[in-house]
Amino acid sequence: MGVPNPTWPRPDLDLNQEMGEISAKLTELERKSQGQIRLTGGDWIRKVEDVEPWAKSMGDADAALVLDLTSSTGPMLQAIGEVDIPKLLFTRPVTGWSFMDGASWIQKGMKGDMVASSNFEDLVPFFPMLRAIHHLRYSRVLVVSPGGSNSMAAGFTRQFGTAIDFLTYQDLKAAYDRVDPGQVEKEAGELARGALKVVEPSTEDIRKSSRFHLAVLDVLRQAKANAITIDCLGGFRRGDLPAYPCVSWTMLNNCGMYGVCEADLPSTMTQLLITGYSAKPGFVSDPTFDTSRNEVIHAHCVAATRMLGIGGPASPYILRSHMEDNKGVSVQVEMPVRETITCAKFADPGTFLVSTGEVSANIDGPRGCRTKIVTRVADARKLVEGWSAGLHRVIFYGNHVEAARRMGRMMGFQVVQEG
Repeated sequence: MGVPNPTWPRPDLDLNQEMGEISAKLTELERKSQGQIRLTGGDWIRKVEDVEPWAKSMGDADAALVLDLTSSTGPMLQAIGEVDIPKLLFTRPVTGWSFMDGASWIQKGMKGDMVASSNFEDLVPFFPMLRAIHHLRYSRVLVVSPGGSNSMAAGFTRQFGTAIDFLTYQDLKAAYDRVDPGQVEKEAGELARGALKVVEPSTEDIRKSSRFHLAVLDVLRQAKANAITIDCLGGFRRGDLPAYPCVSWTMLNNCGMYGVCEADLPSTMTQLLITGYSAKPGFVSDPTFDTSRNEVIHAHCVAATRMLGIGGPASPYILRSHMEDNKGVSVQVEMPVRETITCAKFADPGTFLVSTGEVSANIDGPRGCRTKIVTRVADARKLVEGWSAGLHRVIFYGNHVEAARRMGRMMGFQVVQEG
């Protein structure tokens, strides 16, 4: 953006030369991103009347990168702020005063963030965030539950563009019955051989879980989906599911897809956002508190083995039964310790809860779900007294709080730090 006859930063500024230099720097950043982003456009907005046709010409863009060239761009920026697309304003020193409008975007929640810097490299940390925006727009989630609906589904689709479809237990059972027995034997053998040990599950239990995973892969492929969440506890107890999905969820989350327990759509969307940004799987947990030690214990019967990163090192695992009824197969994972984690969840499509901690130990005991980690937190009492939005939280290795805040600004949701 820039007026054709500027006064600031200088009256004889060659705007075409300026735009050429900017384009060269951005092209180099795009090359160095190794495919994370693709930059198109390069339109010059000279007056506020240019904003509407520019917005209509954006096509299928995931976000807009906006740069100011001169002063007197306030009306243009105010109009751009109203465009319903994630926006990132990059304002360099001694160009104009667009930072005031960037601050207004942030304060008014207008799907925008800002970088005020002379260094184009300061845009690089935003590339995985832009990738996450795209990832949410083009993901498809399958939900399997008795009611065949979810009260938050339409809100998440409006907010992020994510497609959410509903599947029946009969669809899963049909896919389960179609699986080739030879594939099942191969999959089950690899699963058992990779374990440190097998405790409760029988060979037939392992076969059933492996068959279920192959069925889920087939269902996802048919639906062109990359995520699935099932009312698994109720489904298994009612006889709607031929096996628990715990093993399948471990395998899906390890490879950058998503398997989430208990038809929990907010936790699924949380994984899509943070895994889409960080390339690290999520661990949906049932938290429990020990304020005397300032600790939170996170426990569940489903855990990825590659929590430090998709394609990264795998943690050791033991094949166990599902704890609550001692049936089926779950994967007990020895999680990495002495690592910072982010604990997060969408309370609703417009509110994202987040906190941090440090993993201090794994627990192997008879109480609680199979995989259990102890995390030391800043203030366990404040965390537990302010708890809301249901039980589940999703654990990700690394500190992603600032990235969540930035993505919240660009995508239009509020980030609330718990505790």
